[in-house]
Amino acid sequence: MKALQSRLASLDRSIRQYLLITFNYWNFTITDGALRMLVVLHFHTLGYSPLEVAALFLFYEIFGVVTNLTGGWLGARLGLNRTMNIGLGMQIVALGMLTVPSTMLTVPWVMAAQALSGIAKDLNKMSGKSSIKMLVKDGNQGTLYKWIAILTGSKNALKGLGFFIGGLLLSTVGFKYAMVIMAAVLLVVLLLSLKMLDQDIGKAKNKAKFSEMFSKSGPINILSAARLFLFGARDVWFVIALPIYLGATFGWASSEVGGFMATWVIGYGFIQSIAPKVTGKNSDGRSAMVWAAALAIITAAVAYGVQTGWHPQAVIVIGLMIFGALFAINSSLHSYLIVAYAREDGVSLDVGFYYMANAMGRLLGTVLSGWIFELYGLDMCLWISAAFIALAAVISIGLPRVQQA
Repeated sequence: MKALQSRLASLDRSIRQYLLITFNYWNFTITDGALRMLVVLHFHTLGYSPLEVAALFLFYEIFGVVTNLTGGWLGARLGLNRTMNIGLGMQIVALGMLTVPSTMLTVPWVMAAQALSGIAKDLNKMSGKSSIKMLVKDGNQGTLYKWIAILTGSKNALKGLGFFIGGLLLSTVGFKYAMVIMAAVLLVVLLLSLKMLDQDIGKAKNKAKFSEMFSKSGPINILSAARLFLFGARDVWFVIALPIYLGATFGWASSEVGGFMATWVIGYGFIQSIAPKVTGKNSDGRSAMVWAAALAIITAAVAYGVQTGWHPQAVIVIGLMIFGALFAINSSLHSYLIVAYAREDGVSLDVGFYYMANAMGRLLGTVLSGWIFELYGLDMCLWISAAFIALAAVISIGLPRVQQA
């Protein structure tokens, strides 16, 4: 621990804080991905229907919407270090709630734990991405895009690793001890963060008013609407439908499902981290529209392949890998644009509003994932996904160039 502290102390302040924020974000993300996979697979094994499994995540997504809206305001008033640490602490409590005996793991109890986890996740994400704005010199958009892409891409790669770890822990140590292990790791991370993270990073110079939670910026409102449909399009097939479909239709084991989901998200995260090289560092709103249109076409092609039953395993595995690559570029572009469009004083307010829309998209996608899959199957989930992405592309037409924001 002392050797690590001395090495960090020798680095430039902005680099040091960026590494600490990323370290927090990474560890939290692994537990978040593992927890999602553990809950989906464990409760499906217990006989829960796809819609009932989706219901377990309902409060997770609902409270994510509320947290992003209010979390930006809290970050501006308290400082982003505090909101990040609060998120870590709440995730530890949520994991602890799921260590109770199996007879106590009722639907309301699990939903309450998931609600706490949803609040924790969005406090952590909002704090991490908002902090980057404060560490990059004003006007250096290329560096901003690069740092955001690395943070976002590495986070999603590790979320994929979390999916794999979740499936592995479920098949080795079981549901309860998986929660104990993850809570212990996060406790160490929290203690390190409390000691080493700057105290006032992201704290607004003027006290943010509660009424300022809602964005008055045209570009941010447009980008937030596009983000809502983009993430609804992913989760409508990814969250509930795909894991259950792979096990029920193809007979994949829990570890195989977790491994595929992990590979998908790790690849997705890698593409996110190199997005500036693919799109160019001077990307703007027009780039977001073009890449969304390309993603809509690919999604429709995958949906058609699944519907017609043409080599379904190949279509799903290869088609969704292509989807992941294009989705990663879209997501990385959005993550950069929101930080670029956001004002510097009180950045967390704008970022929080944007991620509120992101959480609303996840909520919509999660509910539809269980409901549509149960009634109509995976192909209809994918058709709805294609329609949502097409809407995101149309909305993105109104996005300005970064220099105009």
